Amino acid sequence: MNETAAPLPPRPSEPCPVCGGRGWVVHPDGGAGAARRCECQKRGRAQRLLNAAGIPGRYRKCRLEGFNTYQSRAGAQNQLTRALADSQRYVEGFLRPDGNFTRTGLLFIGPPGVGKTHLAVSVLVELITTYQVAGRFVDFTSLIHQIQSSFDPKSPESKREILDPVVQAPLLVLDELGAQKPTPWVQDILYLLINSRYNERLPTLFTTNYTLDEPEPPARSGRAEKTLDRGADRTDGPTPLSRRIEARLVSRLCEMARPVRLGAVEDFRREVQMQRLRV
Repeated sequence: MNETAAPLPPRPSEPCPVCGGRGWVVHPDGGAGAARRCECQKRGRAQRLLNAAGIPGRYRKCRLEGFNTYQSRAGAQNQLTRALADSQRYVEGFLRPDGNFTRTGLLFIGPPGVGKTHLAVSVLVELITTYQVAGRFVDFTSLIHQIQSSFDPKSPESKREILDPVVQAPLLVLDELGAQKPTPWVQDILYLLINSRYNERLPTLFTTNYTLDEPEPPARSGRAEKTLDRGADRTDGPTPLSRRIEARLVSRLCEMARPVRLGAVEDFRREVQMQRLRV
């Protein structure tokens, strides 16, 4: 979806008092005057960009100021507070002193339900509304399914028509990195997406349930060590991202995005659901 395809926001009941609803304001310049777009049109553009960003309904109201950092354990609460501060600093520093946008992103790391997507979407919304940069939200699993559906001869979209807007988006949130089974075909799609954005230095916000660092393998001996499946996920601890995507992409991620770790945080969604059941 592009910006022009996004639905326009409803027209206000009263015309803008500055431009009278024309959308342009003439500023005197000693001659016939210079026409400039009215601020009301800029506000409308920000809303159209938000409509076109593809943010799921569940997350459309996510904002940084609404992010809950409370945790029963002090260490977990400190981690959430740091993650929120990192997100706020990223927004504040998105426009560089040279007038260009930053070329790096953030990589939110942690188990399910700890607020990774909330933070990523909140940053996306803040950047769209503050800088009016075009952005997109993409769930990687949904993207893969959409591409697979394009193989149907009756599909209205081709693989390229689906991928190009994602690859070329000035700002992208790629949610659930590593969630798909790492088949060669999935790896090819992921490499095309990440490597293209890496080469163009386009800012990307990632979320993943997998750890960035390779943990030390447990001590093994005898026959068990020989039969260890090096391609399978470990069941004795968090799975490293390098088991889900190629090592060369992990290397690029380290250059593209700053890690924001939430690994010590409790599952917020599970705690909320348990509380509802108690009530």
